[in-house]
Amino acid sequence: MEKRFFDASPDKGIIRTWHYNEDTDEATIQTTQDLTAVIEANKRDFAMTDNKASWKGEWHHVASIPESVYFQLKAEGKLDDQAYMKKWLNDPDNRFFRVRPGSV
Repeated sequence: MEKRFFDASPDKGIIRTWHYNEDTDEATIQTTQDLTAVIEANKRDFAMTDNKASWKGEWHHVASIPESVYFQLKAEGKLDDQAYMKKWLNDPDNRFFRVRPGSV
């Protein structure tokens, strides 16, 4: 399998690599992202949020999802599924994407 650098967005920590499989004549682009900066920013925002802040109303900033994760969720058809996203955002495995305490 042939592998080549394709693209990068250093400010977002994203690297894209082009892969070509000569046997199947298929090409894919792999996206990897260093999530450290996003997670650290989310932790700072989470720590600065007032735990007594009200959840009344419809619009609340509850998470910052890195671009690579966003597009993965979109490709899987999960991003537009409100019930799935609610469960995903409340999952402890995804806690570092949250910028606010409580449950969605």
